[in-house]
Amino acid sequence: MKFNDFTAAQVRIARPTDKLEEVIHFYQNGLGLHKVGEFKGHRGYEGVIFGLPDVQYHLEFTRHIDGSPCPAPTKDNLLVFYITNKNEIDSVAERLRNMGYPEVEPENAYWKELGITIEDPDGWRIVLMNKSYVD
Repeated sequence: MKFNDFTAAQVRIARPTDKLEEVIHFYQNGLGLHKVGEFKGHRGYEGVIFGLPDVQYHLEFTRHIDGSPCPAPTKDNLLVFYITNKNEIDSVAERLRNMGYPEVEPENAYWKELGITIEDPDGWRIVLMNKSYVD
């Protein structure tokens, strides 16, 4: 990825959780992301890394042995997945609903127009958006 002032080999979004097993189940089995790595015993941390095939964007979830409160900041902090196939969105949403994660009302009505908003085990929200691009 070439930016104005530097070239990044990879971008990773990382956040802590006290519900690591539930988060892994949600993102791997519910959302369908691929686990591309995991680690244990790294200075008191363990974690998992998810990614999309052939894409250098990753999500990392970590847990410290001493724990962490990890509250979700607001209802409008979102991880948005742009998915062009509506059937895929419906399939993922149904799978997550069956796992106990139903659609929730988005804070911003824009996300309801073409998307489905769902909270993960920590209360962080994802949006499955039926578009191929960002406005």
